[in-house]
Amino acid sequence: MIIDMHAHLWDEHDKENRETITKVLDTFSIDKVFVSTLQVYYPTKEDVTRYNNKTYDFMKSDYRIGGFIYTDPVHDNSIEVIKKGLDEGFSAIKLWVSCLVDDPRVNKIAEFCIKENLPILTHAFKKAIGQLPYETSAIHVRNLALRYPELIIIMAHLGGNSYDGIRCISDLKNVYTDFSGTIFRGDDLAYAVEHLGAERILFGTDLPTGCLQCIGQVEGANLTKEQKEMIYYKNTQRILGVRV
Repeated sequence: MIIDMHAHLWDEHDKENRETITKVLDTFSIDKVFVSTLQVYYPTKEDVTRYNNKTYDFMKSDYRIGGFIYTDPVHDNSIEVIKKGLDEGFSAIKLWVSCLVDDPRVNKIAEFCIKENLPILTHAFKKAIGQLPYETSAIHVRNLALRYPELIIIMAHLGGNSYDGIRCISDLKNVYTDFSGTIFRGDDLAYAVEHLGAERILFGTDLPTGCLQCIGQVEGANLTKEQKEMIYYKNTQRILGVRV
């Protein structure tokens, strides 16, 4: 079994993205994929509504599609957006680049997620050049995790730099990570397993731009069968519970 917990529709290309994701599910026998829809870095409320509606429509079209609710902490309706998504069967929260994840405006979202036992998947990246003004990195994830030790956080992309990101969260048992994207190798994943344990790593691809190389990273990382099963699906099943 494989569960891909990190994939996207991009608003302007959602029809093509849906076709790509469906083809990948069929080709690689992926059992479930969790999608959020994104586009602009600093969305309006109307943008957020449209994005989540596109995710919801995709969810209704195929039982293999799950959804993560995209909400913007900058907006005063961020909790209402989450509540609507839960009513529609979404499974977790997605935060992107409009606001650092340790910004005080995230607190209300974190507290709601603790109450509802909802994980937050947050984009996290550390770039040599081109870092966005409010783009979360591993240190911001750490700050939020220390502020709310009961909160389940998934730090995307190994923090964008596995050696920096993994060290930053290694002692925080409420923080998990995924290796979605195209920039990592098997030894990056092996490093994450060594320092976090396979039980804190989730399989994600960043579809529609990834997939085969992510499977190759797992298969090339010299992991045991049990470790592969944890990464491929068991950890996501445990974290999302009945929402898988």
